[in-house]
Order: sequence, then C-alpha cells, then structure tokens
Amino acid sequence: MGREDTSETMSLKARIVQALKSETEKGASDVELATLRLIECAVRDRDVCARGRGVGEGCPDADVRAVLETMVAQREVSAREHDEAGRIEDAIREREEIEVIEKFLPVPLSGAKLDAAVQDIVEDLGASKLKDVGRCMSALKDKFPGMVESGTAGKAVRDALTRS
Repeated sequence: MGREDTSETMSLKARIVQALKSETEKGASDVELATLRLIECAVRDRDVCARGRGVGEGCPDADVRAVLETMVAQREVSAREHDEAGRIEDAIREREEIEVIEKFLPVPLSGAKLDAAVQDIVEDLGASKLKDVGRCMSALKDKFPGMVESGTAGKAVRDALTRS
C-alpha cells in the first residue's frame, strides 16, 4: 500500500470523506474503517478549532496534512512501545493504521526528482555556499509542501552546493 499521488484536484478532506464512504460500501476491513473514522474525526476536530478562530471554511490541506503526519508519528511510537512490551498483535495493528493514513500523504521527493528540484532551487536562489543550505531548504519546503523529508533533502542540497 503506497501513498497516493497528490495531483488530484480534490481537497484532502474531500478525499478522506470519499474514501470513508467507498470503504463503508465495500465492507472494508475493521482496521481500515476504524482508521478512516479516526482520521475524519481528527480533521473535523481541527475544522471546529479553525472555525473558532474565525476561519469559516475550516482548516486548509496543510493543516490536514499536519494532522495526518502527527497521527503517523503517534502510531510509530506506539508500535515501537508495543514491540518492546511483547504485544506483537497491537504493534501490527498500529502499523496497519499507519498504512491507511499514509495513503493520504504526498509521496516524498526522492532520487532524480529530488535532485532536479534541489538543482532548480539552488539556481533560482543563486546559492553557492554551504551557508545557503537553510535558505534552500526553506524554499524547497515552500515549493513542495509535505513532500520534502529534511534528512534526504538536506543531504541533496549540501551535495548540490558543494558541486557548484
């Protein structure tokens, strides 16, 4: 189960609601349905908070993506704790939930795509020294929200700057 492509025009919230409806109709696994319900509930909660701050349309996709990333991080910690405590079945369930949540997260840039994106940013900013890494990383994260993993992108930026 890989992550889905984010090129769709549908908002992240709409994709979650649609997935919940279609999986309910299909009679998907208990883990998948329960996880989709948890996702929808967490997003709805974030929407309520946003409306309380005066944002009438609810939270944007960036906030929904942050909620999903937090949910994945929580489950990774839980799975590790379950493994250490010898509760293998609980750890497996946590990892199954992670797979469901990750379907809605963008595919991180890697390989040639990451190198090309980094090279474009370096050229656009006119960066040439290692002191420009922070500026390049910031621009990269702005241009590709949710698709940049700091460790691999930072290494790619440093490599590009040392080559130039």
